[in-house]
Amino acid sequence: MDIENLNYDDRGLIPAIIQDSISFNVLMLGYMNKDSLQKTLNTGEVTFFSRSKQRLWTKGETSGNKLFLKLIEFDCDKDALLIKAEQLGPTCHLENYSCFKSEKKNSFSIITELEAVIDKRKDQPIEKSYVASLLDRGVKEIAKKVTEEAGETSIAAVTNDGRLVDESADLLFHLLVLLKNQNYSFEDVLKELNNRSSN
Repeated sequence: MDIENLNYDDRGLIPAIIQDSISFNVLMLGYMNKDSLQKTLNTGEVTFFSRSKQRLWTKGETSGNKLFLKLIEFDCDKDALLIKAEQLGPTCHLENYSCFKSEKKNSFSIITELEAVIDKRKDQPIEKSYVASLLDRGVKEIAKKVTEEAGETSIAAVTNDGRLVDESADLLFHLLVLLKNQNYSFEDVLKELNNRSSN
């Protein structure tokens, strides 16, 4: 990416809209300069220029709630950036999924919100948390739960007992835990599906 030919404002800044790379929900708005943009490209961690602190600021440097770069695009006038990123924890400093409150969320936002919770329980386990206890038991136990939930989902479909959606939700939840345990995300699954559809 040619960062020299972007149209920065008179302070050397360019607005950057951060978008969830899975759900496409808007997460936040920040500002970048050439140095923060270069650092983002070099490290893969989204870095801004803080106008209040007058320095580079990598998202999550104190909270741990980072944004990992997936894609950068610029608009037709080259004076604004769209950055698609993967969240590690909530984006908003108020511990919300997004800095923007919306009554209607993209359906995929629940996936990224669940993944954020799983990540948090993985890094900072708390007592009496089902996710933390499941992660603590290890991959074999998590895999058993996925198998169990897959069986219950299949039975619900065959018996037509009205529980297919409930059991599917249980299956998907435990699959997300398994993916995170193995350092994958739902986005990796979507990428694989996309690869298959393009063949």
